[in-house]
Amino acid sequence: MTSPAQELRPGLQLASTVCSTRVIVVRAPADRRPTITCGGGPMVPAPSAKPAPPPGGPEAATLIGKRYVDAGETLELLCTSSGTGSLSCDGVPMTLKAAKALPASD
Repeated sequence: MTSPAQELRPGLQLASTVCSTRVIVVRAPADRRPTITCGGGPMVPAPSAKPAPPPGGPEAATLIGKRYVDAGETLELLCTSSGTGSLSCDGVPMTLKAAKALPASD
C-alpha cells in the first residue's frame, strides 16, 4: 500500500510491486490521501520500483491507455503499462472510466 504520507498529485507515476502495471495520476483528491494497490500489493513511485516481469500467462486486468476511477470519481489513473493485477483505492476496486457521449452531428 502506498504510504499514508504519500501525496498523490497529477503527473505522479506509480508502479505495481506484484505485476507489470504502471499508471499516471490524472486527478487526485485534495482532501485525502488514498491508499492505491494493484493485485493486492502496494503501488510505489515508478522510479523506485523494481522492474516487474513482463505480462505473460493470465490475461491483463489493467489495460494500457484506459483510465480507472474510484467510486466517487475523485481519483483518476491512466494505465501506461498493462498488468495482471486489478487496481484498488482504499480497498475498493477501481472501475474503468466510461467514455463521454459526443454531441449529435446532424
